[in-house]
Amino acid sequence: MIQRNRSLLLLAVLTLVLALVITFPARIAYQWASPPHMKLGGIQGTIWSGSAREFSTNGVYLRDLTWRMRPLQLFTGKAAYEISGSPVSGFFESEVALGLGGTLTLENLSASLPLQMFAGAANIAGLSGAASLKFERLDLESGRPTAMDGTVDVANLVVPVLSNSSIGGYRAEFFTQNNGIVASIEDTDGVIDLAGSLQLNPDQSYAFLGQVVAKPNAPESLKRQIRFLPVANDRGQHELRLEGSY
Repeated sequence: MIQRNRSLLLLAVLTLVLALVITFPARIAYQWASPPHMKLGGIQGTIWSGSAREFSTNGVYLRDLTWRMRPLQLFTGKAAYEISGSPVSGFFESEVALGLGGTLTLENLSASLPLQMFAGAANIAGLSGAASLKFERLDLESGRPTAMDGTVDVANLVVPVLSNSSIGGYRAEFFTQNNGIVASIEDTDGVIDLAGSLQLNPDQSYAFLGQVVAKPNAPESLKRQIRFLPVANDRGQHELRLEGSY
């Protein structure tokens, strides 16, 4: 009889804990444990299932954010969610998991985003265009990528320091390696014939090395800038090298 009462008590306690978890207000959880680089507004619902009127992190802004927890992932030490939201135009969908160390992992990410939302983070005034993202995996620590596997397609790219008109479309394909993240970058229908590689290092430095040729339909201002690059090879390609930190 005593053993049965203990079992019933344990079951009651577990039921109470589960009920508290399921119904725990998301607004309070955000106030307790929100990362410094992430902001939520208009929070409704619970940590199990809820929504926020707006979300922003590292210059990325989404409206009408919704989430639903994937409870089985708790056994792996991660709080995992199915998340969707709306940028100014386009869409965002992903499976998102927050690890105990604060690492944010996005899997099966699919999104269509305006490049304007990255202008501040990239420090490129007037940046515009449309980006389509398809990532199997994207890991972030303090808002910075530590793993990336997927593709980014950019259409109607405008970079005012190069040209005030569109310079076309480009694709970047990212891979995670032991020494960091690498990407191959090429034009799809750009006014620049571009082929290059990008390296993102663990120390937050980057290096891009590519070969560029202005196509006949490239703006004259862009052609003049390319002529200032190192002397072209026998195929008319100029070397473009960029280095810095992110």
